[in-house]
Amino acid sequence: MQDLNNIVIANLPTIIDAMIDGVVIIDARGCITVVNKATCKIFGYEEEELVGANVSILMGEPNHSNHDQYIDNYHQTGTKKIIGVGREVEGRKKNGITFPLFLSITEIEIDGNLFFVGVIHDMSLFKEMEAAQLSSSQILKAIFDTAVDGIVTINKRGVITMANKAVSKLFGYTHKELLGQNVSILMTTEDEQQHDRYIDNYHKTKRKKIIGIGREVMGRMKNGKEFPIALSISEIKLAEGVVYAGILHDISAQKAIQKKIEELNVELEEKVEERTDKLAEAVNKLLSTNSQLQKEIVERKKIEEELRKSQAEVEKALAKERELSELKSRFVSMASHEFRTPLSTILSSASLIERYTTTETNDKRDKHIGRIKSAIRNLTNILNDFLSLSKLEEGKMHRNYIIFDVRTLAESVIEEVSVFAKKGQEIIYTQHGDNVEVYLDQQFTKNIMINLLSNAIKYSGENSQIDLVLTLEANSLNIKIKDQGMGIPIDDQKHLFERFFRAQNAMNIQGTGLGLNIVKRYVDLMKGEVIFESVPNKGTTFTVVLPRALSKE
Repeated sequence: MQDLNNIVIANLPTIIDAMIDGVVIIDARGCITVVNKATCKIFGYEEEELVGANVSILMGEPNHSNHDQYIDNYHQTGTKKIIGVGREVEGRKKNGITFPLFLSITEIEIDGNLFFVGVIHDMSLFKEMEAAQLSSSQILKAIFDTAVDGIVTINKRGVITMANKAVSKLFGYTHKELLGQNVSILMTTEDEQQHDRYIDNYHKTKRKKIIGIGREVMGRMKNGKEFPIALSISEIKLAEGVVYAGILHDISAQKAIQKKIEELNVELEEKVEERTDKLAEAVNKLLSTNSQLQKEIVERKKIEEELRKSQAEVEKALAKERELSELKSRFVSMASHEFRTPLSTILSSASLIERYTTTETNDKRDKHIGRIKSAIRNLTNILNDFLSLSKLEEGKMHRNYIIFDVRTLAESVIEEVSVFAKKGQEIIYTQHGDNVEVYLDQQFTKNIMINLLSNAIKYSGENSQIDLVLTLEANSLNIKIKDQGMGIPIDDQKHLFERFFRAQNAMNIQGTGLGLNIVKRYVDLMKGEVIFESVPNKGTTFTVVLPRALSKE
């Protein structure tokens, strides 16, 4: 047995040459000195292109940019952060495509020279391991002993001849307990009973059913606990005989993630169904409102006939009729247009999500979930504008005076709208004056802040600053919101508070044209005033002045 063990050790170059996983050796400067065939195959390079190059060409960001700093830090501090620890990272092929891989790094010293050995396991495909033959058996032995994945070799009778430390760690056996045992001790009861028959059938028929093919199987620990592993088996023909090498990778974590994804998919489907029901309810309400408007038009026509005797009254009624008809037409047109795009987005994204069920498609699934959330948020904003306008038109908005802390209100509004902020946008809160208690309609004040801050976010670019300044004077509360956005064209400024008005430079940005009209009506109800200053391509500042203590008239 010991002689056969020595034979296997002496032929480690041949064994590693048959490995499916990639092997890369770099010097202390991070330059590649040796790569195996599997590495070239995985990354799409020729060996001549890799040898001598910096190993960072095989890495995705941020490791690609930071790798040399990692090596310098290690040489300076001696602290091992990733050496000896397997981890999943992102690799980059010659054609620029990135992919997930499992990397284990080992530090070795040969003739006083420091080398780093990396074993690369392609997590996306579980491809066959092809190891390039290296000149130094000492390096190959170090790779074998320190690999994070388990490596085991057996003879044609299924007896374990070699096993690295990772196998002992995975299965709970000591190295001594493994050597000389039939490899079936690492298998579940079902596979254990049939393993010898598998080997006999292969020797008789030479038909490869699992050799050279990666597959998922269940392993069994010394304590009887079973766990999933990714197994790849290679047949190695040596002068002394045939041996089989197996690479064992614990995929328990991946299975747990897959289970979690399936649970999240179920939860997402339930949420989509719930939101769909709410949208249907909202649409029905809009249809009902439209029907009510039609009834009102009929009633007003009756009144028009009754008042025909008075020309002045007739002209007034006709003018009102035209205004309501235009409002109805614009309302239906606006609702039809603004609802179509979010609903189409939700439908297409929900359909695509059903196709993304694997770990590799997490990013695509998250992207479409974000699109659904954004579409629902846009629909909610549109409905809020229509509902507020409806209440204002119907005279159902009444002031409700309470004493409240306006600073707390401002901070909560900032927190609420910050979720809609673009990348790099920052809302800065400033306060002048210490007496933060005011006697106003809290909901009106909150809606004013939300509307103006939402506009500042919507019409400003990324990495811009938005200021919310509260000035608490003796008899007034001044709310100033300043952005660095696109500004308002000078010719459009005089129409800014008109219902359904959209500035020329905002036509391609989603909106109803009702927000500032609603703000103006809230301010008027609280007997305040709203003014603004705007410079195209520079930004806009809105200032709302409200009396701190309204009379209850």
